[in-house]
Amino acid sequence: MNYPSKVLERAVEEISHLPGIGKRTALRLVLHMLNRPVSQTENLANALNHLVQDIQYCEKCHTISDAHICQICANPLRDSSVICVVEDVRDVMAIENTGQFKGVYHVLGGRISPMDGIGPGQLQIESLLKRIENESVGELIFALSSTMEGDTTAFYLYKVLKDFNVNFSTIARGIGVGDELEYADEATLVRSIQNRIPYVESTLKG
Repeated sequence: MNYPSKVLERAVEEISHLPGIGKRTALRLVLHMLNRPVSQTENLANALNHLVQDIQYCEKCHTISDAHICQICANPLRDSSVICVVEDVRDVMAIENTGQFKGVYHVLGGRISPMDGIGPGQLQIESLLKRIENESVGELIFALSSTMEGDTTAFYLYKVLKDFNVNFSTIARGIGVGDELEYADEATLVRSIQNRIPYVESTLKG
């Protein structure tokens, strides 16, 4: 694609790196921003700059936060004895949108996937272990994707943590096998959380 400006070409190139956006779509977005009032495009640029410079991750659960401790972990009305273990920040957002879960979270930052070179050492497992050692945790809910990698991750966590005095449960299979948690509808997520079953029982049924 030939561009009339190197500045335009660079902007298109950078935007085309975003997921699901090709060069043609990136060009349309860049031209759209050029046609908007300058202040709106500057606001977008400033928001992205703040995103890079100011975003933080909660020191306890590793979700995105504006402070060292996120609003969920800092909320005294949340039940800190129940930890919902998820893969990604998007899963926290999906479950929170249901308004039904009153516990807290632990974001692993992914799932074990040898094919992708992701092992336990790349995930936030050590910090989960420390939380269980230092806090009064009564239940761990595995809210991981119903994929081979999600199941492998849950099984690994169970093997590592099973000697602690903690109940293990997993969300009910209202989430279809192979589905990503973030794409599930809210009603399905609510049923999956409320009808969770003991983790050992779920592995035997699987």
